[in-house]
Amino acid sequence: MADYDLVVRGGTVVTGSDTMRADIGIRDGRIAALGERLEGAETLDAGGLLVMPGGVDTHCHIEQLQEGGGADEETWETGSRSCLVGGTTSVITFSTQFKGHGLLEPLAEYQRRARQSMVDYSFHQIITDATDDVIWKEIPQVVAQGVRSLKVFLTYDPLNLDDRAYLRVLAAARREGAFVTVHCENYEAIRWRTEALIASGRTAPMYHAWSRPKMIEREATHRAIALAEMVDQPIQVFHVSCSEVAEEIARAQARGLKVWGETCPQYFTLTADDMDKPGFEGAKFMCSPAPRTKADQEALWADVRRGTLDVVSSDHSGWTFTGPKGKPVNGTNAPFRDIPNGVPGLAARLPILFSEGVVKGRIDLNTFVRITATNPARLFGLYPRKGSIAPGFDADLVLWDPARRVTLNNALMQSIMDYTPYEGMEVTGWPVATLLRGRVAMREGVVQSEPGQGRFLARGPYDMIRPRGVLPDGFDASAFA
Repeated sequence: MADYDLVVRGGTVVTGSDTMRADIGIRDGRIAALGERLEGAETLDAGGLLVMPGGVDTHCHIEQLQEGGGADEETWETGSRSCLVGGTTSVITFSTQFKGHGLLEPLAEYQRRARQSMVDYSFHQIITDATDDVIWKEIPQVVAQGVRSLKVFLTYDPLNLDDRAYLRVLAAARREGAFVTVHCENYEAIRWRTEALIASGRTAPMYHAWSRPKMIEREATHRAIALAEMVDQPIQVFHVSCSEVAEEIARAQARGLKVWGETCPQYFTLTADDMDKPGFEGAKFMCSPAPRTKADQEALWADVRRGTLDVVSSDHSGWTFTGPKGKPVNGTNAPFRDIPNGVPGLAARLPILFSEGVVKGRIDLNTFVRITATNPARLFGLYPRKGSIAPGFDADLVLWDPARRVTLNNALMQSIMDYTPYEGMEVTGWPVATLLRGRVAMREGVVQSEPGQGRFLARGPYDMIRPRGVLPDGFDASAFA
């Protein structure tokens, strides 16, 4: 009788800390052993390939519910398919709240829809309306269901929270042992500048970048960190676009605060100039914060190498370019203010980071694994189940050809989107196969999983996000407000 259900044989195993030649023995969907000449009922040849943990994407929008009914265009079936094609096996997406309503009904509907996933999944709970019922009654119920992270926006209508509401969410998270993730841009500054741009006749997509310059993101990041420090609540700053913002995070980290920073592939590859295209074409590249410059891209790589930015997620927020619910929902002549923000990127995340990072010598293999799998799994309470290759972990693996050259196009992405902002970009390094819990879920671009094979990842308490116990005057206001 074979020792293992499956042996992945002959590959170079890469984790966040080590690189080694080893076979991987898998039993009951988990990694049981690493060694030499392991024997299994089945064998998967990984000769000449890298074997890495499946990607963990902790910031993506898939079939997110919309106010008034319906949901984002990207479905759980198509979105999870795109994940598997790109080597990602676990995602954390968003259950939303609509102002004037509670959390529990949308969460139940979102859980129902997510059962179509082909990858493992968990949720962040968006808070848009910090009422007493939400803060004191519903957030505890959401966390008890295993949704252990809250998302707040410091900008966007109708999502933004003012400082007092943000403080209430931080306090609730501290009481419940939850984590808080923050979209940091200054709401009123963007509104003021946007009104001026539109009044001056500057309405094209390119002016989206003008409406939210770096200091708007930097100021909001500084403020978000300061308020979190006052409450003694750990946070992650989402989608950092430039080194000036990373500097605010580094200063907080140097003071010992539990503050983490995330960035995304678009900030390593796109620039504000991409939005300066004829007609409506620039809308394809609109996301917030806006892409910056080539110099900002190189500075961000330095922040990754320093560890200031230690997670790179897709922030997949896809809107089709031609669909009636997509970018032109308000017409192709709409001012930039009225064009939906976001770019697709589920399948492109790992190939772009490998090619631009590892192949071009900006980061090493182990850093690549850390920022795409190990660190996000640790930070969001999925470790030691996800994010590495060792006995006891789920057998979520990606077999990677480090030499394969691929020209990106939308068909390769296999999502519901009708474009990719990375069209025509050549990458070196490509996923050959993806395994989810020991089963081959994708091989050579063909998805072999079925909808519903993903599992919900409930997240319990974990030490990484435990408050430091340092409060102004020693007074814990979160117990009272």
